[in-house]
Amino acid sequence: MFYRPEDGHGLPHNPFNAIVTPRPIGWISTRGSDGSENLAPYSFFNAVAYVPPQVMFASTSAKPDRDGTKDSVANIRDTGVFCVNVVEYAARDVMNVTSGPWDKEVDEFAKAGIERVDCDTIPCSRVVNAPANLECKLTQIVQLPGEANFAVFGEVIGVHMRDDCIKDGMFDVTTFQPLARLGYKDYTYVKDVFSLNRPGE
Repeated sequence: MFYRPEDGHGLPHNPFNAIVTPRPIGWISTRGSDGSENLAPYSFFNAVAYVPPQVMFASTSAKPDRDGTKDSVANIRDTGVFCVNVVEYAARDVMNVTSGPWDKEVDEFAKAGIERVDCDTIPCSRVVNAPANLECKLTQIVQLPGEANFAVFGEVIGVHMRDDCIKDGMFDVTTFQPLARLGYKDYTYVKDVFSLNRPGE
């Protein structure tokens, strides 16, 4: 089939998110200028550069109490920092709790019973037992076409890796099975890997 998004797809559910898969999940923790804490997962997330290391995530909806965006973007606008927490398969249920449309006063760390600790380089909390945490300073927020679509870019200035995830000097994703987002209500996780050499290597 072929369809133009502006005309609609005619299917029971939008297939777009099922086509662009799997997508890593950026579990973004922020702290508001008032000291409030927020933790929320974003599946429009990825690394975008090596030197300096940079990541991005996109927020695509709004809450009535956040002036056209969501808690994460609003906090980052105010403070200029955020932390990306890697989501493992074992954390799927608590991650899902933090995805709710909670009021800005709700602390998702507390609501989901997630242990936190202060980041080393930025004034923000991170998930203690996450396989890895990326402490980031904001570089830019880009408003994308469409209502409430914002892409947030950050430079990684601090990296935490859980010791049990490092095998033979490499960060081994099979030790924790990273969670990834598919379409609809579906998820997957990485348990098998294979390697390929590029031409000339």
